[in-house]
Amino acid sequence: MKAKTTLSAIGGWQSFLFCVGMYFVALFFSIFVCSSIFYVVNSKTPAKQNLTEKSVGKQVLASIK
Repeated sequence: MKAKTTLSAIGGWQSFLFCVGMYFVALFFSIFVCSSIFYVVNSKTPAKQNLTEKSVGKQVLASIK
């Protein structure tokens, strides 16, 4: 009588599928991190100028938004 071997066939591919999965996860996070850095570096208005324009003429002790 022949035993069913449906799950054991996947066992040989387990390490390969893990590597492919980790590749796509790393690719997603690298695209996210690189695009975030790109948008920070190439912003149209400088962050210091934006902060000074909002707080000119008034003293701000704490702000929660």
